[in-house]
Amino acid sequence: MRILVVSDTHGDFYSLKKAVEAQRNADVIIHCGDSKDELDEIKMLYPDKAVIAVKGNCDFGKTLPLVEERVIENKRLFITHGHMYNVKYTLYNLCCAAREVKADVVIFGHTHNALIEYDDGLYIINPGSLSGYNATYAYIDITDKGIMTNILKI
Repeated sequence: MRILVVSDTHGDFYSLKKAVEAQRNADVIIHCGDSKDELDEIKMLYPDKAVIAVKGNCDFGKTLPLVEERVIENKRLFITHGHMYNVKYTLYNLCCAAREVKADVVIFGHTHNALIEYDDGLYIINPGSLSGYNATYAYIDITDKGIMTNILKI
């Protein structure tokens, strides 16, 4: 199962569509917050894709949750934008929250800096920002052999 992970699109529909097209075999799209209307357009263009989204600090008036927990292929994912956990300064609070719910993967955005780390059984993933110059996104492959992650530039 492939999961496309994006964040901080800030209205950049072109880059979001380009990432979805590049990862056509992704069954799930996770958006870690700070989108405008581009996510609604993606849902209409790709109705076969499951879309999971959380609210970012720039998502004014949206009714999205601040945190989502999902189990996909027997792996627990903890998804948030990150601003509520002060991720620009430390990942400690975020990782504690993810470990509290026994997550296998924690996914966040907000910093606009792509990151993949593995810490004592927890995959930590920030796809970076999908808007502007040096736009990046991530994908997660969940297989029988485990989890594989990668960050790609648009």
